Amino acid sequence: MKLNQKLSKIQSELKAKKSKFNSFGKYNYRSAEDILEAIKPYLIEHDVTVIINERLHELKNEFIMESIAIISDGENQLEAIAIVGVDMNQKGMNMPQKFGSASSYGKKYALGNLFLIDDTADSDATNSHGKAEKSKPTITSTKDPAFDKAKKYVKEGGSLDAIKAKYSMSAEVVKALTL
Repeated sequence: MKLNQKLSKIQSELKAKKSKFNSFGKYNYRSAEDILEAIKPYLIEHDVTVIINERLHELKNEFIMESIAIISDGENQLEAIAIVGVDMNQKGMNMPQKFGSASSYGKKYALGNLFLIDDTADSDATNSHGKAEKSKPTITSTKDPAFDKAKKYVKEGGSLDAIKAKYSMSAEVVKALTL
């Protein structure tokens, strides 16, 4: 069986439980550890390995954590990437916690992307904590006219977080803004 067939089978069968509870928002959510625990039985069954690599990038005094989830059969590999900003102004966290939080989110979303775990219906992804959210415009690709404006803004020293707050974007579009 080819690697993409193995991954497809895992994606269609995988169920990752939500073992964590957010007492403030009153919802259950899954962590990267929940996803890793759920995929372990599939590793031996399909003769594959999964690893997560992380890279820290600095862009205009802002830190971005890139998490890459990789599945391999020893000959071929497939990967999925998640990019998460490190909130250096997060109150109540020391420096290692700020980076650890970004790392945890990055791993969770990279694994979610690789294994097609849909967090759009997950309270962790949709909870507004009691605040009504306005719909944001979306930058759909690097060919979108808004992408050019955003790229220029970032290149001239503008904040990537400001762009992310204004627009909905895929991880690929966010990555392209940082290149």
